[in-house]
Amino acid sequence: MPQGWILDLVDIEDPIEQYETMSRVAQTAERLGFDSIWLFDHFHTFPEPVLETTFECWTSMAALARDTSRIRLGQMVTCNGYRNPALLAKMASTVDVLSHGRLDFGIGAGWYEHEHLAYGYPYPSTPDRLRMLGEALQVIHAMWTEPYASFEGTYYQVAAAINEPKGVQKPHPPIWVGGSGEKVTLKLAARYGDATNFGGHLDDMSWYAHKLDVLRAHCADVGRDPDSLIRSTDVETSLVRPGDDPAALTQRYRRDQSLAEYRTHAVVGGPQEVIDTYGRLIDAGMNYIIITDVPGLAGIDVLEYLAAEVLPAFR
Repeated sequence: MPQGWILDLVDIEDPIEQYETMSRVAQTAERLGFDSIWLFDHFHTFPEPVLETTFECWTSMAALARDTSRIRLGQMVTCNGYRNPALLAKMASTVDVLSHGRLDFGIGAGWYEHEHLAYGYPYPSTPDRLRMLGEALQVIHAMWTEPYASFEGTYYQVAAAINEPKGVQKPHPPIWVGGSGEKVTLKLAARYGDATNFGGHLDDMSWYAHKLDVLRAHCADVGRDPDSLIRSTDVETSLVRPGDDPAALTQRYRRDQSLAEYRTHAVVGGPQEVIDTYGRLIDAGMNYIIITDVPGLAGIDVLEYLAAEVLPAFR
């Protein structure tokens, strides 16, 4: 979704109209038959913090839950360090009810050090952030499944916490664990997740196959069927229409990268190139594609072109 984080709303001055643009894109995606819409969980722009709009993820998610009626709603992904996990579980349960059971709950350990420090959040080491994520997943699961949730960990504690309503989906909203770390993150996905999400490595499809092999091993360790997890990936997608200059189209998104460098993790091309790239990801074992960083997505015509020229190949 255009949200402002990657400067995708800067051409609209009025913040009310910026949000209404988000809402129109969501409603259009629903009308065109897309399965889901996704928001980033960030507070200011990237890669440079500038004085431009970035809509907060979960309040926007609650609004979009009421602006739409069928499409699923996800976060790619919620940063665990920004909210107490018991509160986050309560927020997610509320949004699941507001959306009549359409929430996909994405969560990860967090990575954006500058943003943590700018907003006064500690930024622990990577091992500590991963341990915190492991405890948070246990807290959230308890809040969603137990009448009185209790947990005593190193980082988080809850004592007979009540979470009502628990949400609509049973046994709970699907948990999407973001990240591809082999020792911890994929292990947490195997134990607690309903879906995984990997970033883009379009120059090496064997990377995806290897990560899925690691995930299968972790699933075997916990007695889990690996096919019970959705295997998703983000794909930065610049859909080149007749008359478009690929270099100019992607300039805002690739920043200081050359077009060739950008193409190592993003697809830039016409509909058939996009279809072929998505197809290679499916051949590598991925079964859910989240389209990100689409130039011009705030304009409805880009989404309609994507739906007309690319979406039918995957129905």
